[in-house]
Amino acid sequence: MHVTEKLIRPLTEAKYLNADNVDRYRSIMRIFFENYEKLKYWMYQEEVYAEMIQDPYFSEYRMDQCQQDLAALTEWKNLVAIQDTRKVSSIEEFKNKKFRYQMSEYSVEIERLVLRLENLLIEGASLEPSLLERIRHSIEQFPEMGEKDRDVVYTWWKDLNTDFIRLNQNYQDYIRDLNSVKAEEMMRTKEFLVFKDKLIEYLRNFIKGLQRNVGVIEENLRAIDQDLLNRIFEKVIAYELAIPRVETEVSYEMIEEKTRGRYQSIYSWFVSENGKENEAGKLFDATNEIIRRITRYAAQLSEKNALGANRREEYRKVAEMFMKCDDISEAHKMSAMVFGLERPIHLKGDRPRETESMNKSVYEESALEFVLKPRIRSYHERSRRSAIRENSTEKEATRKQMIEQIRQDKKKIEALEKDGRIDFACLPVIDSRVREILLKWLSDALEDGDYSARTDDGRQYVLDMSGAKEQCVVHCEDGNFTMPKLAIVFQEG
Repeated sequence: MHVTEKLIRPLTEAKYLNADNVDRYRSIMRIFFENYEKLKYWMYQEEVYAEMIQDPYFSEYRMDQCQQDLAALTEWKNLVAIQDTRKVSSIEEFKNKKFRYQMSEYSVEIERLVLRLENLLIEGASLEPSLLERIRHSIEQFPEMGEKDRDVVYTWWKDLNTDFIRLNQNYQDYIRDLNSVKAEEMMRTKEFLVFKDKLIEYLRNFIKGLQRNVGVIEENLRAIDQDLLNRIFEKVIAYELAIPRVETEVSYEMIEEKTRGRYQSIYSWFVSENGKENEAGKLFDATNEIIRRITRYAAQLSEKNALGANRREEYRKVAEMFMKCDDISEAHKMSAMVFGLERPIHLKGDRPRETESMNKSVYEESALEFVLKPRIRSYHERSRRSAIRENSTEKEATRKQMIEQIRQDKKKIEALEKDGRIDFACLPVIDSRVREILLKWLSDALEDGDYSARTDDGRQYVLDMSGAKEQCVVHCEDGNFTMPKLAIVFQEG
């Protein structure tokens, strides 16, 4: 924080929101704001008074009260008063000082804020996946902006910042609403079950948007060159300095600090740095947690409704079914279907299932067999003689296969080695087996205080940690992954 004169001075412009006669002050300021939006910037006292008395609430409002209110608002710097001398025809009229009034810049912004607060519950917040796509397209245009004119660059920069601000504010407001006390109370009511699925689908669509766009945005931001950033910032700053401003002076340093600060906010939102989770990851976790909480509340409501159900109609239906039985035998069968067996025997076994699918019935799986043995002391299982099998052929085949696998792995590793080192940033596309070996060597060395270890064939190596703060992408046949820029250096002899 940088303490300035504007930061520490009192905001007298906001005094009319909580002063005596606040109903008169706020109504006058709303009249000025509505006319301001219609491009009517100046108003006379008579015009203000005429609009005030149109409402029955101010039926007893007097002209002298209007003059006092306008004078108070002018003193608080909400209005700017200028004496109108165009229609003065005598000295007496000049002494009476007929004024024209205009809203100050602070008052315009205060009224806009008040209007947003009044419509806060109507507008609400939302999660828009389209904003993520627009930000991704804007980030992908970074290399093109280095060659564009400054007016094109400035328009693109403003659109990017506007989309980012909307995304940041909307997600914070929406998550806050879902975590509020009012939302917690609503989730415990039966009415919540009606739109539970719609809310979950809405959140999942936003999560899909996060998964599709955040990774691409992060890679593009990491790939941006610092020289390109400087050229773009220079064009944005030059455009802002060229904008004519009335009674306001801006410096190069002020605009540069604001521009670079906004870019750093975007960068930190999408990119993880120094082992800290980015804001997009926090949003992903928060959304998933809300979905889990919604599902938990819905399950509790369903159980509560099931426990409190009236069983009278169910019992009457069962009684009618029993009355329709032809004989006692059929009634016994009906009893077994409704109430179950009288003396059931449960056989429990511990065997691996063919599938963990909850939709597959136990009748579709193979049966579990039990061997029943007599429970008497004299019973002994009959032992069966069996010959010792000769497995030397299979063992030799397995041994040769393992030796061949080790030889192939060693050949692939040697192909990656250059001048006694394997640099992860310079690796070609590798298969999963080679990746597993390299990551095991990396893990063994990181567990040692000197970052050194030995391979399975006895070669001593040490990790080059000079580029650990940078990132590199290792390309594999089954996908890519990002890791610190490290290198394995072999120490021969």
